[in-house]
Amino acid sequence: MSANASRDPLTAILLIAHGSRRAEANQELHELAERITATGEYAIVESAFLELAEPDIATGGERCVGRGASRVLLIPFFLSMGVHLTRDLAAARDELSERHAGVQFELGPPLGPHALLDRLVLTRITEALGEAPVPHL
Repeated sequence: MSANASRDPLTAILLIAHGSRRAEANQELHELAERITATGEYAIVESAFLELAEPDIATGGERCVGRGASRVLLIPFFLSMGVHLTRDLAAARDELSERHAGVQFELGPPLGPHALLDRLVLTRITEALGEAPVPHL
C-alpha cells in the first residue's frame, strides 16, 4: 500500500476489535479511532467489534461506505493470525464485498508479530517491575 493510497479521501480505516462485555474496554477502540482521526491522515475512520459490542463489523463497514469510501481497510486489533482473523474477519470482509460490489474491502494483518509489539511488551514489563524504560532494541 503506497503512502498516497492510504491518504486517499475515499479510503476508510475500519478498526476491528473482538469486543467485550465491559464498556470501558470497548471505549478504548473508539478512542483509538478518534486519535487516528485527529492526526488528519485519514478522512474516514470507524471502529467495530466482532462480537459482544456495537457497532458490529457489518455496521462499521456500512458507515464507511455511507461516508463515501470506495476502499475500506479492515484493520484488526488482534495480536495474532488466529481463527478470528482467518475465519471470522475474512468472512465479514467477504460479506461486505458481496453487499457493496463497487467498494474494495481489504483485511490487514494482526498487530503481531512485529518489532513494535515486542518493544511494547518490554515496556510493560519494566512498568510492572517499576523500573526505568528499556533501551531501544
